[in-house]
Amino acid sequence: MDVRLDISPFDVHAACGLQEALGVSFPVAQILARRGLGDPAAARAWLAAADAHDVADFDGIGVAVATILRHVSAGTRITLHGDYDVDGVCSTAILVTTLRRLGADVDWYLPGRAEDGYGLQPATVERLSARGTRLLVTVDCGITAVEEVALAVAAGMEVVVTDHHSPRADGRLPDAPIVHPTICGYPCPELCAAGVAYKLAGALLAAAGRDPLEADAELDLVALATVADLVPLVGENRRLVRAGIGALRRTARPGLRALMRVSKADPGAIDATAIGFRLAPRLNAAGRMLRADAALELLLTEDEDRATTVADELDHLNAERRHTETRIVFSAEAQVAQACADGVPAAFVLAGEEWHPGVIGIVASRIAERHHRPVVIIALDGEEGAGSGRSIPGFDLLGGLNASAAHLLRHGGHRAAAGCTIARDQVDAFRAAFVAHAEATLRPEDLVPRERVDAVVSGDELGLELADELLRLAPFGMGNPTPNLLVPGARLVDPRPMGEGKHVRFTVRAGGIQARAVAFGMPALPDGCEDGVRATFRLERNEWQGTIEPRLVLRKVMSTGEAGAVTVVGEPEDWSDAVRAHAAHAVPALPPPTAVGRDPWPGAAVAGGTPVRDRRGHGAAGTIAALVASGTGPVLVAVAATSVRAPALARLVDGVGVAGWAQLEADPALAAGHAHLVVLDPPADPALLAAVTTGCPDLMAHLAWGPDELGFSLHVHTVLHQLREPLAAVYRALRDGTSCHDALRGDDASPRDPVLAGRLLRVLAEAGLADVDVDSLQAKLLPIAGRVDLELSATHRVCVQRLGQGDRWLTSARPKAA
Repeated sequence: MDVRLDISPFDVHAACGLQEALGVSFPVAQILARRGLGDPAAARAWLAAADAHDVADFDGIGVAVATILRHVSAGTRITLHGDYDVDGVCSTAILVTTLRRLGADVDWYLPGRAEDGYGLQPATVERLSARGTRLLVTVDCGITAVEEVALAVAAGMEVVVTDHHSPRADGRLPDAPIVHPTICGYPCPELCAAGVAYKLAGALLAAAGRDPLEADAELDLVALATVADLVPLVGENRRLVRAGIGALRRTARPGLRALMRVSKADPGAIDATAIGFRLAPRLNAAGRMLRADAALELLLTEDEDRATTVADELDHLNAERRHTETRIVFSAEAQVAQACADGVPAAFVLAGEEWHPGVIGIVASRIAERHHRPVVIIALDGEEGAGSGRSIPGFDLLGGLNASAAHLLRHGGHRAAAGCTIARDQVDAFRAAFVAHAEATLRPEDLVPRERVDAVVSGDELGLELADELLRLAPFGMGNPTPNLLVPGARLVDPRPMGEGKHVRFTVRAGGIQARAVAFGMPALPDGCEDGVRATFRLERNEWQGTIEPRLVLRKVMSTGEAGAVTVVGEPEDWSDAVRAHAAHAVPALPPPTAVGRDPWPGAAVAGGTPVRDRRGHGAAGTIAALVASGTGPVLVAVAATSVRAPALARLVDGVGVAGWAQLEADPALAAGHAHLVVLDPPADPALLAAVTTGCPDLMAHLAWGPDELGFSLHVHTVLHQLREPLAAVYRALRDGTSCHDALRGDDASPRDPVLAGRLLRVLAEAGLADVDVDSLQAKLLPIAGRVDLELSATHRVCVQRLGQGDRWLTSARPKAA
């Protein structure tokens, strides 16, 4: 499947400002700038993750608190109606614990997926009324239960609704006190149900005359639920998860400690990834395969032995869930293949008998990710089916269900994930309506998967220092994804199978360094990786058997740019025209020499006020590609020889201009109109850079050479200025009857540099060796008597002067250590 790189533009000047103000690396500065945090104060606040809002910002929460505390004081039965996923179980546990602290008579009801379905049901209302419930508090559900809440009130119960899901499409709300971050205007509308429960718990404690900070004992559950429920980790959620992960690492809950043991999660290293892939799946397994009560018991028990027993049960249920999921995925993929027989539709609706309703949401995620299409999976049972859907960027799944609601019994959820109940005889009609809506809504480009790029990096930046620095951006999840790093021109070599051939480990070579890498779920690397590709990675701190090292995790591999992806600026494409251009202009003398050994760019600006950014010693490909990806304007790369550099750059980066120093020296205006000038090869004298940038106030210069580029510049400088030997070769060829064009060109397979050829043509004329016609590139040798003094040629004299001065400068212009 094709992949489209999704690289957001960013302000390079702002990123450089972040580097200076916050002391971060350029890759991290890129990430912050791309995520809308280009202002140092905003970035500093975001890194601190200290967002917090007063619970009073929930409009109307006081009514809910007063209602609950009235029943606490009266000793009447309070029932918490939760949900069967991690968020529903955690939020129920938070409020159970808090109400117990306040002395309430509290119990709970967690619905079963198969028996009850999602949310508050009429039969549940009748059951709770019969068993003596007088206050019903919905947790992680209820905002769409308008009729069910009315039924509860009619049965003599009071109701408080706490939820975070989207309300009904018709806008109707339950007639009850509501605690909902969006409806109540809370400054962090992205709270999950556990976040809402945590804020409500603090308000209850405060109103009861207790310390509201007692609610912080529930932060471990808040973090667990916030990550598991895939809500955006922004604003206050970011603070809650960061604090909650710290609480998880030192939690005293026997259930959570037992869960970490069975999932082989190191308590001291718990992070969002461990929550999402180790802890949450096991808690979810209870609600998916049986009932969620076991998960709630695990969170509430204070008995170590019971915690161990329940954790083992959840681990076994999770293994069963994985087996069931694999079976359904195979069956669903067969339906996908059938649906694609006459062309790939814009969406899939897949239905099957004996598909476990607790697993279809995971299957929908797998199918949606694999085929990059919105997917609804329906588990049929009798005359009805339970559906679970997952979406892709660019498609509102809840909107798709709303558009097809005529064929559904019930539905609800989010833009990215939703559920429904459907009559068996409506499946085909729903499929047609849903697919038609997707085809009318989605554009062709929406159906091509995107690979997000957060930073373009050089090979030498892929070390442990950056891996540790990236952790400052954690916790990662929805709204703050784990950074993806693009490495241009990476060579992936020495692949070796691992994990019984399911994965592959290999070495990444880029920018003169080597780094260890692994590709999970990929038994072999794609063809051509050893020749150089563009690849995206996640960089992590890997700890194994007491060793800590950086490790790259491969995400996507894409081919490099095609030849011609760069534009040579200021030089005719035709070799002969280029020779004429250089022969027509005298070679200028270099400015007075710069003091040998002194760095003229200690972070200051060159003449004309152009800022200079020092990237010497870092990988040039990453530097150039990062500037191109910034979208801040055209990038011009200054090189010693375009004939060598342009083809090489075309294999690494796209969309840049390339200009030789000889061309820039002759016409500094070539740099005008560019936002960035990357000095890949150093000039023969630092004053040449000032000459080029003067008069370009909007230009930013980036010094990007390393030892290899310095050596190449020195070689080219010598070739272009040491004229005696090539002049003798041209003279002999002319004397032997070779045409002037061919004598100047030399070997067709590796033609002489047109800069040198033009200079040789000038020396022939100036030294009286030949009668030269530059326009026609013809030369007629003149009779000479004795040895010719090349000092008669101004071009030769200047080249000798430039050769020595440039040699001294380039020999001393060592790049700073990376």
